[in-house]
Amino acid sequence: MEAFFGIAYFICFAVIAGGAFALMRQNLQATDWSSRTPAASSHPEAPSPGDQLLYVDLNRERLERLLEETA
Repeated sequence: MEAFFGIAYFICFAVIAGGAFALMRQNLQATDWSSRTPAASSHPEAPSPGDQLLYVDLNRERLERLLEETA
């Protein structure tokens, strides 16, 4: 009877280990597919080449000067 439990334990262990290995392999393959696609062009809000972008300069000196002008 003890031999049966030992064999059942190792069979269950092999099934769980095989499932874990299969899951890790699928995750690695999915990561490999995502690294092949260009990330910048896939984002819908990414600016196109030649688009003008709004830039706001908020460094400390400029903020202090604006505060002095309003006071």
